[in-house]
Amino acid sequence: MKILVTGGCGFIGSNFIRYMLKDTEHEIINLDALTYSGNPDNLKGVEKNKRYRFVKGRVEDKKLVSDLVQDVEYLVNFAAESHVDRSIRDPRPFMVTNIEGTATLIEACRQSNIKKIVHISTDEVYGELGETDRFVESLPLLPNSPYSASKASADLIIRAYHETYGLPVSTARPSNNYGYYQFPEKFIPLAITNLLENNPVPVYGEGKNIRDWIFVEDCCAGIAAILDRGKHGEVYNVGGESEKRNIDIVKIILRLLGKNESCIKFVKDRPGHDYRYALDNTKIRKELGWAPKINLEAGLGRTVEWYKNYPSWWKPLKERLGKESGGFWS
Repeated sequence: MKILVTGGCGFIGSNFIRYMLKDTEHEIINLDALTYSGNPDNLKGVEKNKRYRFVKGRVEDKKLVSDLVQDVEYLVNFAAESHVDRSIRDPRPFMVTNIEGTATLIEACRQSNIKKIVHISTDEVYGELGETDRFVESLPLLPNSPYSASKASADLIIRAYHETYGLPVSTARPSNNYGYYQFPEKFIPLAITNLLENNPVPVYGEGKNIRDWIFVEDCCAGIAAILDRGKHGEVYNVGGESEKRNIDIVKIILRLLGKNESCIKFVKDRPGHDYRYALDNTKIRKELGWAPKINLEAGLGRTVEWYKNYPSWWKPLKERLGKESGGFWS
């Protein structure tokens, strides 16, 4: 099996490539534009693998994408601008990559003999939950940020191509990922790296917003299950079953690093900040036999240790971000 992975130098994409090269015999072509969060160091050592090839380029490049799609059997589309705060500051790049890029990819696939496409979406397309219930796949899409609106648009393009042309595509909607190689402007790596540098941890509002967290290796296993066994035209929630308030995540990280709550710095809340996300995993459990294996405490412990052990990976990124990183997360 030969797979085209788009956005494979990003956080989840790079972990997925490592997962597939380790646990399968598949060949991987990685298409990535190496924008600010696309980091070749995420795949350091992988470039020596004979089953891996990197191609630098954008998913909006019609000729490049068409040529690559003709050479593979499967596509997993991670390529996306993914940071909510950046989308609030400048929505345009999100519309280009997440909408135009998806449309370019999917049209190239329509002109090919591709066997299966897995499109990576997000739980944020559903909008906001109250205190109870969980998102199920049949809910209408009600995005509240430019980022989530661009992802919802991509989901609808994917759906339309399946319904109109019978394209063999499935959609994965993961909850908030955390783990190795996550860009340090994001909530959990920002908290960890700030504390390792003896700096305060910015927390939006009062930290009461709730997210469902999934360790990135569990997410990769879920995506692999969808690639292997997912039904065409279907959407699958890939949730971690680990709901926590943002402030509680920070407190766990403080404890893991031996810090106290004086390190917390509450900052002005972001515009349109969704209160709660939580995914219902029933469909993927029953149909594909997947479930998360790594609980939140264990996953955060692994993540903290990784960032402690690899300052050579994250310190240059933090230096590049500078003051811009303060208070950013999705």
